[in-house]
Amino acid sequence: MTDIAIRVDHVSKKFRLYKERNQSLKSAIMRGRTSVYDDFWALKDVSIEVAKGRTIGLVGDNGSGKSTLLKCMAQILYPESGSIAMRGRLAALLEVGSGFHPELSGRDNVYLNGSILGMTRREIDEKFEDIVDFSGVREFIDQPVKNYSSGMYVRLGFSVAIHVNPDVLLVDEVLAVGDETFQAKCAEKFVELRREGRTIVIVSHALGTLANMCDELVWLKNGEVQLVGEPHDVIAAYRGDDHAR
Repeated sequence: MTDIAIRVDHVSKKFRLYKERNQSLKSAIMRGRTSVYDDFWALKDVSIEVAKGRTIGLVGDNGSGKSTLLKCMAQILYPESGSIAMRGRLAALLEVGSGFHPELSGRDNVYLNGSILGMTRREIDEKFEDIVDFSGVREFIDQPVKNYSSGMYVRLGFSVAIHVNPDVLLVDEVLAVGDETFQAKCAEKFVELRREGRTIVIVSHALGTLANMCDELVWLKNGEVQLVGEPHDVIAAYRGDDHAR
């Protein structure tokens, strides 16, 4: 696995879709039966490899398994079968700002969120000014984040995560955060990370952006890999399938 940063080997993941669900033990006894549910397989025997320093995009319709696969890579979800091996320090931008405490100031949340993402206090101290400058919320950094607009909140969360300097970066639909100026800043940061040899996996519906950013794309449909290859080839096949339906 010398040159492989991420190896996904025959991974399958299911969820339960409840039709009738007992909310308590009392409910189960009163109704006289267990909860009724169907199994939904979000991923079915998925295998991919991501070489070190490559940027890979995951494409597909809503419900195709893209975000589920990313969450399995981030160890937020665990598969029913198969395995995922990863090399190096990991940062996942799946729900930007999810580690923030609304009552704390932006400053305190930078330290809180940074520590959750694996940074030491010394690292955060060294990068604090860069984080604040990148976010564009310096004027409000000592205000409680509950008073931030949604855009400010997301920009600060993104800025913390992007400064972790990971070996592997997982990104789910956060390329469209903030206004146009901030999006351009984000795009520049991703170019910098690629230049530094970071391994990046991105989920996005912005096919044009993925075509420009990624070395390869993986097309998922109904939890299964349909195609892995050059961005323009995969996008053409994906769009062709969409038009054929």
